[in-house]
Amino acid sequence: HGAAELEETGTEALPRRTPAPAWLPTAKGEEGDFCLRSSDCAAGLCCARHFWSKICKPVLREGQVCTRHRRKGSHGLEIFQRCQCAEGLACRLQREHGPADTSRLHTCQRH
Repeated sequence: HGAAELEETGTEALPRRTPAPAWLPTAKGEEGDFCLRSSDCAAGLCCARHFWSKICKPVLREGQVCTRHRRKGSHGLEIFQRCQCAEGLACRLQREHGPADTSRLHTCQRH
């Protein structure tokens, strides 16, 4: 019964919520702030790779160039990642107006 007593006193002594490490920002990150995941960033931003770290970048709006991933897992190979398109938009091949429809550019477009 000695171990049970230690366990009870041990849990009571711990704070209810573990404080965040000092290097983690307490407020949501703004554009350009370092992050680990998108939930670290303010609304309208995502956490994406920029060189060898990750920063908060803006979610893409209609008409902006986006990255279409052909192979699953290829997103991790990019040095400069882009955020996904905003809600209600999809990353689609841009339609060119003219005889030479050779553009491989993808943009965020309405569904």
